[in-house]
Amino acid sequence: MSKIILITGASRGFGKIWAKALLERGDKVAATARNINDLNDLVETYGDAVLPLQLDVTNKDAAFATIAKVKQHFGRIDVLINNAGFGLFGAIEETTEEQARAQMETNFFGLLWVTQAVVPVMREQKSGHIIQVSSFLGLVTLPVLGLYNASKYAVNGLSETLAAEVKGFGINVSLIEPNGFSTDWSGASAFQTEALEVYAPVKQAFAAGATPDTWGKPEATAPAVLALIDSENPPLHFLLGKVAYPGVKKVYAERLAEFEEWATVSADAHGH
Repeated sequence: MSKIILITGASRGFGKIWAKALLERGDKVAATARNINDLNDLVETYGDAVLPLQLDVTNKDAAFATIAKVKQHFGRIDVLINNAGFGLFGAIEETTEEQARAQMETNFFGLLWVTQAVVPVMREQKSGHIIQVSSFLGLVTLPVLGLYNASKYAVNGLSETLAAEVKGFGINVSLIEPNGFSTDWSGASAFQTEALEVYAPVKQAFAAGATPDTWGKPEATAPAVLALIDSENPPLHFLLGKVAYPGVKKVYAERLAEFEEWATVSADAHGH
């Protein structure tokens, strides 16, 4: 039986790749983009199997209206893929208030509004799968991506909590946590702070740490995402790419060792 899947940020990158993979196998997709013309190729190829919708996820009312349109059109929503987001590159000191708020408005609040809108639909159905596109940078951090890291940590905290709250309604929650992939995320879709020369060495070290092999091929993620959607018991945390797992494992081992080193002092702070 084909599934009804809503994908935000489907104009390019992961969103477009996954939409095509789902449509190719016979699912029906409601695809959103800020510019609806970016979805024309999907409509031309897949016709009525696609419902193209214009959506700026930072507009809460529009997010709720979009969910209502999808429900009315298809009758249900089996899977939500919250994919809309962008990268902000630059040191924290360089980041303007406008840039910081824009990063959180899209990556965190936009995801929150769409999530809040879809939960009642899935709760009524007594089934559903909410897939949040986070990052392995919601588990560990890299320099010069401070606000992006923060937005994804916020997404992870929200979604882990959500998973516990909605499990009893038959709703699953998964966090897709990719390492770097060769999408527009680090190119045309990315934003840059105005550089302060004092951070040049940090940025150079960051750039030097990335080799061509560091970046995954976006098209290679499609089978993994289809497997996630088809799983009867999907994971809460789902790493994508061969860099993410060893990177997270190393940081978590160091973190546990530090907790252990300070464990006595920490326990004494309890007071009794």
